[in-house]
Amino acid sequence: MSAHESLEIELKFDVDAGLPAPDLAGLVPDGSVGTPQTYLLEATYYDTADTVLARNRTTLRRRTGGIDSGWHLKRPSTVKSARRELGVPFDDAAFDGGVPAVLRDQVASTVRLGELVPVATITTDRTMTSVFDADGRELAVFCEDLVSAESLLPGGGVERWAEWEFELVDGDRALLTRAKAYLRAAGAKKASSVSKLARAIGSLPAVVEPRRVDRKSTAMDLVVFDLAAHRDALLAYDPLAREDAPDAIHQMRVAARKLRSILTSYPQVLAQHVVDPISRELMLLGEVLGDARDLEVSLETNELMLTRENAPVDLREALIESERIRRERAVRSMRFALSTERYLTLLDDLDALITDPTPGLDADSPARDVAAEAIAASYRRLRRAEKALRGFDSWSPEWVEQLHTIRKRAKATRYTAESASAVPRSSFKEIGSYAKAVQTHLGVFHDTAVNRARLAEVAERTPLSPAALFVLGRLDAREESRGRKAVKAYRKL
Repeated sequence: MSAHESLEIELKFDVDAGLPAPDLAGLVPDGSVGTPQTYLLEATYYDTADTVLARNRTTLRRRTGGIDSGWHLKRPSTVKSARRELGVPFDDAAFDGGVPAVLRDQVASTVRLGELVPVATITTDRTMTSVFDADGRELAVFCEDLVSAESLLPGGGVERWAEWEFELVDGDRALLTRAKAYLRAAGAKKASSVSKLARAIGSLPAVVEPRRVDRKSTAMDLVVFDLAAHRDALLAYDPLAREDAPDAIHQMRVAARKLRSILTSYPQVLAQHVVDPISRELMLLGEVLGDARDLEVSLETNELMLTRENAPVDLREALIESERIRRERAVRSMRFALSTERYLTLLDDLDALITDPTPGLDADSPARDVAAEAIAASYRRLRRAEKALRGFDSWSPEWVEQLHTIRKRAKATRYTAESASAVPRSSFKEIGSYAKAVQTHLGVFHDTAVNRARLAEVAERTPLSPAALFVLGRLDAREESRGRKAVKAYRKL
């Protein structure tokens, strides 16, 4: 199945039926318009019975007719007046009546355990006209739509209306601005709904946002606000991680770790019997994501190291191709884990924790005071670990293991300090900056230790030519040097 994603940047207007369209050639100096083309578009929209996709400004449809028949998934974008659109052409699986797997995966974190069912049918009589510049380049398309929509939800009805759409093809924002004024002057009105589906199925319950945090907020306000922010990040990266987009698995793991950090750093704000199971599931999720992410880092490191070497083919096979296969397996395992009932239930539990939290002993205490206690406690744990390092001989196995402990505690301290950004103090920022620096330097050292262990494993278990073993030794020496430099930088802190 060949899926393709694009950015849809368009304007939408309500118009009176039969309103004549203006001559759009005037939008572009020396521009022209193409011959209008008429299509009959018939679409079935899918959602859960409680329209969770629509409430999250997402539409999923199967449409015939026009120039892009197939399945379409439209989601919000950070670009103004734009939506992300993922299109999947029809194939045998799609004609079976089910939603294509690639699209089900993309909405899994929103739909959870719900069933995707038809919620509306929309028929559009569309007249489409292209707008060209003086060189014949297509800048935009203008659509005049007569729409007939039927809601398939209980109590739903039929509605008909007319609308105009103006969508950029190769034009710029300036053209979009001119088109808005041009079409409003011709009688177009502000669209009464963001999409045809939203108009078809009627008003939707508003998504309740956590209360903003300020200096007067309670600890519960702070924790819930932070949990919601990291939950939203987790959900945003979920579909990207499934398709193995650049850096998506890493960012999703960071979101999972920050969620768990909030729960462990503020143990008396929420009821522990509610928090503990969620914290354990988040830890397991981090491990699943970590397997794929760690192999991604290893592969990138190996590729970078070998760019400086005239490495034999057998070494490249061991360090690049074999690692790529291992990572592909880890990504497949991650995708499976993200499709399990266990993971989807975790998302439901997170939502329930945020929307209906069970308070703990410190729930009503001032946010800044509780944050100060949490950051101080985390910082004390970090300093105790650093003090304990002095009891080991430098570069002994126990000393190296203690550096890894310091790194993990620094990460926890950094996340805790960052969680209090809504109730700032200079000391919070100073501790967070120190912890970040420790995490950065010792993170480099940890990476080199993992890389060296992998190089040793390859040398021991893989038959290699003498030339490959020689290069492998050079790589190990360079990683050792890089690690020692990172430790030296940490010690200077």
